[in-house]
Amino acid sequence: MSYRECRKTYEMQFTFITAAKFGEGYLEKDSLLESLLTIPEIFNPLISRNSKYIAYTWINVHPNTDVFVVPTDGSTRPIALTKTPEATFLVNFAPDSRSVIVGEDKNRNERVRLFEVYIDKPEKMIPLTEEDPPFFLRGGALHPNRKWLVYGANYDIEREKEIEPTWVYRQDLENGEKIVLAKPSKAAYLIPQLNAQGTHVLYNRKELHPRGDQYWLVDIEGKEDREILNFGPKAKIEAIWLPDGKNIAFITETKNGKPQKYYSLGVYNILKDEITWIIDDPKRNIERIQSPINSHHLIILEYEKARVRASIIDLTNMEEKKLPRIQGSLIPIGPITENEWVGLYYSSVQPHEIVKFNVDNMDVSAFKPLTHVWELTKIRREDLVQAEDFEWKSKDGLIIHGWLFRSKTPTKRAIIYVHGGPTGHVEDEINPQIQYLAAKGFNVLAPNYRGSTGYGAEFEDLIRVNGWGSDEQEDIWAGAKALIERGLAEKGKIGITGTSYGGYSSWYGITKAPDLFAAAVPICGMTDLVVDYETTRPDLRPYSEEMLGGNPEEVPEKYYERSPINFVHQIKGKLLIVQGAKDPNVTPKNVEEIIKRLDKAGIKYDLLVFEDEGHGILKIKNKKILYKKMAEFFDKTL
Repeated sequence: MSYRECRKTYEMQFTFITAAKFGEGYLEKDSLLESLLTIPEIFNPLISRNSKYIAYTWINVHPNTDVFVVPTDGSTRPIALTKTPEATFLVNFAPDSRSVIVGEDKNRNERVRLFEVYIDKPEKMIPLTEEDPPFFLRGGALHPNRKWLVYGANYDIEREKEIEPTWVYRQDLENGEKIVLAKPSKAAYLIPQLNAQGTHVLYNRKELHPRGDQYWLVDIEGKEDREILNFGPKAKIEAIWLPDGKNIAFITETKNGKPQKYYSLGVYNILKDEITWIIDDPKRNIERIQSPINSHHLIILEYEKARVRASIIDLTNMEEKKLPRIQGSLIPIGPITENEWVGLYYSSVQPHEIVKFNVDNMDVSAFKPLTHVWELTKIRREDLVQAEDFEWKSKDGLIIHGWLFRSKTPTKRAIIYVHGGPTGHVEDEINPQIQYLAAKGFNVLAPNYRGSTGYGAEFEDLIRVNGWGSDEQEDIWAGAKALIERGLAEKGKIGITGTSYGGYSSWYGITKAPDLFAAAVPICGMTDLVVDYETTRPDLRPYSEEMLGGNPEEVPEKYYERSPINFVHQIKGKLLIVQGAKDPNVTPKNVEEIIKRLDKAGIKYDLLVFEDEGHGILKIKNKKILYKKMAEFFDKTL
């Protein structure tokens, strides 16, 4: 039975899907859910080179994601630069600060089209690239001459054919001519970075091993393409341009050919071909770096138990200023005066807010909001559940940390919320899905299992020891058992959910720990790792190879053993499957194949498919359906 046939059969059997699709007869008024979905979420805030604006992607303000801009002087409220029914997101500022480059994922198939939007002409989207291209486009930087656009695409223009690797392109916006600047030979998630002066493009390759990165530099004419950073086949590197266009900051966990348990920070000079090491301290957990285009600073983001702590290096004298710990998280975006900066402030009881703050006065009460989120949301602070630190020992004795969101009414029903990635982490911030489940009478535990970021290079690397579908799943299961031991859950009353890798972990839990999990809601989760490898975007295949030690032909036993589809006969609990029909990441083929196995085994399930969604459920109208259905499902099954 095909995917669409499965859906048609399901809609005939379960009429609530059709009713929900048209918004009739299913969704009763739920004031809390309505309020939670008015909480704005901010992604990728960037400061303009002239320091006058912050642009960012905003979720839960319009029906879909859109791009906004706000003046750094606070003279006006945020201005919507885009307002479309599609998923639209910020890519870059133009070098002259007059406009932004935005990407539109029109069909949620991730085949992005780029537009330019002028700040003084909001909502007028000027097309720069073709609609629904036959490739996956990455990045998008406008050259200072305003004639050229630089981006990555897995496409061979001469053969007019989609390919595995992502090449670096320069497109002439006047005549449409596309020139290939660099041709990596192997697939990699690649976002080209154009320096501020428009002379060179920095980009990464994975030519030697799926785990490792090498950074290359190509001039804007495509005449010289050379490797500049290579610390070994398996060395991980993250590199960014500094504003002077001559220096590149980077972090790596491999130095002098030896892997480390921490990241070192260095600066590479493209003219001298020299590296200067800036921070090389095993006690510091540096995981991310940023450099505002409008200044001479480098922002360092360190983490302690998934809590961010920032510091700022003045590149003129290399002095570092560490920002003190505060209640909640603050990520600097860029300076607007010598001491006044703009940053992103948030916590589990504070929506994402862009604020002005003084680096010499870090009193939260002195922060000046620019986005004024409390005026936009219907939620009240007292409606939100504070994230609590929660730790437990895994099967091998490793200490795992996560966040407990405790139901306001005493309960012994619990849900494990598993984050995606797996190289990501759950923070002390608002997650409407978690907040809604906690409000509905469930204790929610969000584990940061081994492989998560936020705990250092060594902890992140532990998932690679035995690969996906092994030790990290034991970490998750141990967290569920810890809830039982501490009186926060009862056996038979624990559910599991998550999106992407969280969806995979939900499938894994319901199939391989059937006595622990009574219900599962996998959202866009892998079911058959071979099918996933063959049908996903080509730039994601190296990730699977890295995490499993090879491709399906090289390690077939691992792909079989770690695929939940091969163990559906062990399911004892209830199952609600959620999928975006346009998903190119974890494709609907995953659902098609596992449904065949479930039907053959006589295992009942519910199926909720969103025809207008891709990888994850983004649209407000669809989140209303999903969250309500999920809460009802867990309420009934736990």
